[in-house]
Amino acid sequence: MVDVSAKPSTERVATAQGYVRLKPDTLAKIQQGKIAKGDVLAVAQVAGIMGAKRTPDLIPMCHPILLAGVDIGFQENHHPDPHGLCSITITATAKTTGPTGVEMEAMTAVSVAALTIYDMCKAVDKGMSITDVSLMVKSGGKSGTYLRGESPNS
Repeated sequence: MVDVSAKPSTERVATAQGYVRLKPDTLAKIQQGKIAKGDVLAVAQVAGIMGAKRTPDLIPMCHPILLAGVDIGFQENHHPDPHGLCSITITATAKTTGPTGVEMEAMTAVSVAALTIYDMCKAVDKGMSITDVSLMVKSGGKSGTYLRGESPNS
């Protein structure tokens, strides 16, 4: 692990995003509460928060940090893409004050929420896919603010 003991504590925020691509009928069943395992997005929200809290247990070199907050939101995209698939956009924002950032916690939250959606809906749509999990924005720390698309290494 990287030694962060000499780094100052600053407010740090990171937002990540990802997508679950699924059949229109599957999205309709989620919206109508017709998935046998229960309220898909409510369970996925809780799972994403739990995932963020357990990030250092999953990613070997991540520091355990005290999260000040984790917010997870979903946007249902009803219009099918050229392949006939709809999507659910998952956005997670993690916050802390400390010597190291929360990028991995935000990305883990999105990933675990997406996996939970897959798990809860796989009985009706095994062809779902999880795509484009990525850091969208982060602030705080020595490197300052990162905004996807505005950095040379985006």
